[in-house]
Amino acid sequence: MSRLRLIGMAGGTLACALGIGYVMQRGQPAPPPIASPAPVSARDTPAAPRVEPPRPAPVRVRVAEAGAPDEALDIKKITLTSAAAEGDGDGLSRLPVTKTLPELSAAPGAVLPGTPEDPEMPALGCDVMARAVPGPMAMVDFSVSAPCLGNSRLVVHHSGMTFSAVTDADGDLNVTIPALAERAVFIAAFDNGEGAVATTRLADIADYDRVVLQWQGRAGFQIHAREFGASYGDPGHVWSGATPPAEPEHATGSVIRLGTQDALSPLLAEVYTFPARTADRSGTIALSVETEVTQDNCGRDISAQLLQRQGEDRVRTRQLDLAVPDCSATGDFLVLNNLLDDLKIAAK
Repeated sequence: MSRLRLIGMAGGTLACALGIGYVMQRGQPAPPPIASPAPVSARDTPAAPRVEPPRPAPVRVRVAEAGAPDEALDIKKITLTSAAAEGDGDGLSRLPVTKTLPELSAAPGAVLPGTPEDPEMPALGCDVMARAVPGPMAMVDFSVSAPCLGNSRLVVHHSGMTFSAVTDADGDLNVTIPALAERAVFIAAFDNGEGAVATTRLADIADYDRVVLQWQGRAGFQIHAREFGASYGDPGHVWSGATPPAEPEHATGSVIRLGTQDALSPLLAEVYTFPARTADRSGTIALSVETEVTQDNCGRDISAQLLQRQGEDRVRTRQLDLAVPDCSATGDFLVLNNLLDDLKIAAK
């Protein structure tokens, strides 16, 4: 090989080495051999999706029903008033109950609150339902269905009137209630906080005058009406212990007792109703509140509440407090004549 050719090859080799070194110092990769496959850019490789760990959310249980307002109510916070219900027609609804539980991670095998094992949460099929159906004489057939609350005490509220009752073994209650408002709201409240509400409308309620006497425990109160001058024991003497005439000669009133006497802490009520709009004679109905002195109430202070609805869609209330004589007076009757306004009836 000639000396000149050898020097040329050496110079070319040195130039290539210097070029490679310069490129490597600049951080660029050296050109790959021709036979090598082309490198794959990081932009061509799909990045693995980033998996965010699930964020636990508060568990909310909402009990609701079609046609009921979508809002959470706690029956223990209801303020009972005589306000009329919104809307007309028969009511079939329930108080939605909402409970917010603490945030929890759903670990495998963990039992979350809100399952039937939690005694404070309703199990499936245990919803409390109520229904109010209008009937004749401005009466309402009120029914409650509580499958998981058989033989349980509840309190029924309506326009200031309250009475206690007990469901049967299947959790059902059926009772006829004299209405006190045209647009009537009925609430059933169980002792454990469960409850239901139903509404209905009574188109004929203006035809009837009503008086309610209600009390708690074994006070022994009674409401008496002496219609159109009747004396005690006459056909026109109407009270819960009287037998109504089979074929009355004139329009007459009636007394219904509501509540279960044998229930724990009983709430009782008596309601006197007279069909004022269909009366066939004019006169006065004398109303009185009476109580017998018994071993249950002698020597005690007892109280009651009076509600009276006459001629307008408004209920007036009055409180009664009474000191019962000592037990030596057992068997006597206390008669209070001036607590209620006598009903003035005009023939139609």
